[in-house]
Amino acid sequence: MPKPLSPSIECATTRFKEGYACSQAVFSAFAGDFGLSDELALKLSAPFGGGMGRQGEVCGAVTGALMLIGLKSGNITAADRTAKEKTYSLVEEFTTRFRARHKTILCRELLGCELNTPEGFQQAKEQQLFIKVCPLVVQDAAEIVSGMLQVEDTTAF
Repeated sequence: MPKPLSPSIECATTRFKEGYACSQAVFSAFAGDFGLSDELALKLSAPFGGGMGRQGEVCGAVTGALMLIGLKSGNITAADRTAKEKTYSLVEEFTTRFRARHKTILCRELLGCELNTPEGFQQAKEQQLFIKVCPLVVQDAAEIVSGMLQVEDTTAF
């Protein structure tokens, strides 16, 4: 029997199934932990679905997770090189772990089609890729970032 999902991971998958973009689903599921309202989280993450507004670039679920890493560890002054380097290191860790599961972080490669063309978008709909592929990608991104956000060790964050 599979282990139950954490509430935030379940929230991410549910939001995607409700029709939110992959970026919105992942980012908004955890953004409240950082004091962001659902409304603000959903608006901030809206442009990144479909690999940057359906351009097929970096997967929105990945982008949503990276935005969360920034909320957790990002630098707030230009001089804070330590926080900047820590954030970049965490981005590398996240993308390495995501690629271990999916081989790529690019939306067009995850789906196997170009969303930024009418033909490619139609192919994705006809092959039900938004139902067959994207929910797992959202869940995996949420699982990976959840574990990274929960790390208590000060060397990790």
